[in-house]
Amino acid sequence: MAERFYTISADVFQRFPGYVRGVVVAHEVTNHGSSDDLIRMLRDAEGSIRGRLSIGQLAEHPRIKSWRDAYRAFGAKPSEFRASIEALVRRVLRNEPVPSISALVDIGNLVSLRHLVPAGGHAIDVLTGDIALRFATGREEFVPFGTDQTEHPLPGEVVFVEGDTVLTRRWTWRQANHTLTRLDTRAIVFNVDGLPPVSKADVEGVCREIVDLVGRFCGGRMRQGLLSAASPQIALSA
Repeated sequence: MAERFYTISADVFQRFPGYVRGVVVAHEVTNHGSSDDLIRMLRDAEGSIRGRLSIGQLAEHPRIKSWRDAYRAFGAKPSEFRASIEALVRRVLRNEPVPSISALVDIGNLVSLRHLVPAGGHAIDVLTGDIALRFATGREEFVPFGTDQTEHPLPGEVVFVEGDTVLTRRWTWRQANHTLTRLDTRAIVFNVDGLPPVSKADVEGVCREIVDLVGRFCGGRMRQGLLSAASPQIALSA
């Protein structure tokens, strides 16, 4: 099988200086229903969020405000389209437990809550081409999770794509059906997004935590990398 690559376009880094995306590539994983230990860690993370944050102050938290500012910069109203980390934290602060979906999905939610960064996985054993984070042209197609309706992103929107198939709209807002993590997923890429004040070192630390958690609960072969203005591409082999 030909090597596939993962790239972030240079203009994303130009528009958002200091942005980095951590990547954990895992092959030969065994996904399954979550374990009691993993669910307990998820509930502990929820409790920590409720103990130190409030909905009224959330929009001004530096790790949330950076995403609201970024969304405004590419034309998305942050009160209408919330970055995944803000949506997740708001759910927790409404006392709605995050559902346990599977071990791999739970790991993404766990590290997101622990570190207040967008983090989540895409199945890559279903890919046939290269993937990229870039600005949309408007011709791309997106089928949101849970529907069969095709949408088109707005030109200039930040999208995560395989060719012209959108995997996530509005950077971290909503995932497509195409690369959902399922119980039969055997290869996955985790994305960890860092906008200042989140640093490169912060993102690398979250990636190491993902490697540890996936190794503990799902096994597999893993490696991590960092996509930045200086190094915008990584191979998807493990």
